[in-house]
Amino acid sequence: MDIRSELHKAQLFQNLELLANQIVEGFISGIHKSPFHGFSAEFAEHKIYNAGESTKHIDWKLYAKTDRLYTKRYEDETNLRCHMILDNSASMYYPDVKKLSIDNLNKIGFGVLSIAALMQILKKQRDAVGLSIYSDTYNFHAGEKNSERHFQMLYSKLNEVSETKSTSQTTKTYTFLHQIAEKIHRRSLIFLFSDMFQTETEEAQLFDALRHLKYNKHAVVLFHLLDEKHELGFDFENTPKRYVDVETGEHIDLYADNIKKAYSKKVREYQESLQLKCAQYRIKYVGVDVRQNFSQVLNTFMIERQKFA
Repeated sequence: MDIRSELHKAQLFQNLELLANQIVEGFISGIHKSPFHGFSAEFAEHKIYNAGESTKHIDWKLYAKTDRLYTKRYEDETNLRCHMILDNSASMYYPDVKKLSIDNLNKIGFGVLSIAALMQILKKQRDAVGLSIYSDTYNFHAGEKNSERHFQMLYSKLNEVSETKSTSQTTKTYTFLHQIAEKIHRRSLIFLFSDMFQTETEEAQLFDALRHLKYNKHAVVLFHLLDEKHELGFDFENTPKRYVDVETGEHIDLYADNIKKAYSKKVREYQESLQLKCAQYRIKYVGVDVRQNFSQVLNTFMIERQKFA
C-alpha cells in the first residue's frame, strides 16, 4: 500500500499530524537540505553513552577514532516563542468543500494544515508554541509551551476546527486581535492566518489592531488567505447566479461579468491598502492562494525564524 497516496485520499482532519509531517518532509526534500540544522541548538560537549539511551546523538566519527561511544550534548541558543492565530469565521470556510484533503482545501483547511506543519518544525526545534482561535467570539487560547502533551492538545484543537462549520455572524477581527495582543506578554514570533474580511468602515480599526500585535517587540507575519480565482478575479460563469454573504446571509442576484471589473478593482485596492499598512507597521504581509501548495508559508517561516533574535 502506498501510504502517501492513502494519506492524500484520507479525510484531512483524521490524519492532521501525519499530513503535516508529510508536508514538512516534502518541503525539505524540495530544497535539498534540512532547514533544522543549527536553528535552535548548538553543540556543547560530549558525554559517555550509557546503555539504554537513545542512539540518535551518538558521534560515530568519534567512535571510529576512539572505539568508545559518546553522545553529543546540545544547548539551546534561543528559546523561540511562537504564537499562531487562526481566523475561524464563516468566510474562512469558502470555498465550500465537502471532504477536505491535502489536494482539496478551503481557507480554513489551508490555515489549519499550515499551522500544523509549522508546529512540526517548531516541535523538532523544542520551541514553544501557542494558539489562538476566534470567530464571532474568542473561541480558544493556549499560551506558549513546548511539551509533547501541549502539542498533542493543540493538534486535537485544530482537528476540531472544521468538523463543525462556523455559523458565526459578521466577525470583528480587530476586537479579538486586541484581546490576543494583551495575552502575549513575552516577545514572540506571531503568525496570523486570516482572509481579513471587514467592512470598509472597520478598516481603520483593523489596522490599529494589527499595530497592537507589534507591541512588546513581537515579530508579526500576516498570511492573507484567499481563493484568488474567485475572491480576487471573480471568475464565475456568466449566467444568472445568487451570491450569498456567508457571514450575514445577505444575497444578490446578478451576472458575473456585470460587476467583475469593478469588484476585482475594489478587492485589489483593499489588498494594496492592507499591504501598505503592514509595511508601515513592519508586519510581514504574505498573500496566499489556498489553491497553491504550502511552500510559500514554509519558506516565509524559515526566513522570519532566522531573522528573529
